Amino acid sequence: MTQNGRGSPTGVKTRPQVDPRISARRAAEARRVGRRRLRRIVVALGVVVVLVLAVVLLRSPLFSARVVTVEGPHPHTSTAAIVRAAGVVSRPPLISVDPSVAAAAVERLPWVGKATVARSWPDGVVITVTERRPVATMSAPGGRAALVDATGRTLEVVASRPSGLPALVIHQGGSVLAPAAVAGFLPTPAGAALDVAATLPPAFSAQVIQVVGSAGGTVELDLNSGLTVLLGNATDLSTKYHDVASIIAAAPLKGAHTIDVTVPSAPVVS
Repeated sequence: MTQNGRGSPTGVKTRPQVDPRISARRAAEARRVGRRRLRRIVVALGVVVVLVLAVVLLRSPLFSARVVTVEGPHPHTSTAAIVRAAGVVSRPPLISVDPSVAAAAVERLPWVGKATVARSWPDGVVITVTERRPVATMSAPGGRAALVDATGRTLEVVASRPSGLPALVIHQGGSVLAPAAVAGFLPTPAGAALDVAATLPPAFSAQVIQVVGSAGGTVELDLNSGLTVLLGNATDLSTKYHDVASIIAAAPLKGAHTIDVTVPSAPVVS
């Protein structure tokens, strides 16, 4: 091996000496990084353990739906049916109760128009319901009567037609429309007649025994006096109702058969 003039072998690279203080600082920094990484791992594991324990605790009987409260008047729907529909009969963990899903299930009950479900921690569920209001009846098989609300939903089928509600008759395609199944809805052609049945004013609603609608959207009222009221379509109803009430109250109607308020500005008695 050749040597250079200073006595060192040629072609051999020598490593520079590292200051011991630098080595110590590097070692200390490596230990700090290791401790920091260890702390992060410990914290992450701690978070996982806490989450697991929280889930286990939330699914324990301590946080189950043990207290179920039903609010709002619901004379036609039993509390048991509401609780059953909401899916909380078995006292499930509160965390597994989905308020929107439970409310939608309750609203599928025939008489329920609106429902809200709220969790009340740690162990309560509050169900608030609003029932629908029947506005008319429809003839059902066997001489029975179907109660329908303003949306055309069949609320219930009863043995006979109750007093205080007009009969709803919808002519469609040469036949009379049958009521929908319980909790079902009438088709669109019934809309105009339903609007009329739902908005009849107290001034003469007690005299209306039948609301007759057609597929074309025109509506007639049959009164207990034998008069027929021609409303035409279901527009400007407040003016038409006012005309009818005024005519009934003020005009001698002996021998009259029809009150025509199809054109509200020019009512006709014939």
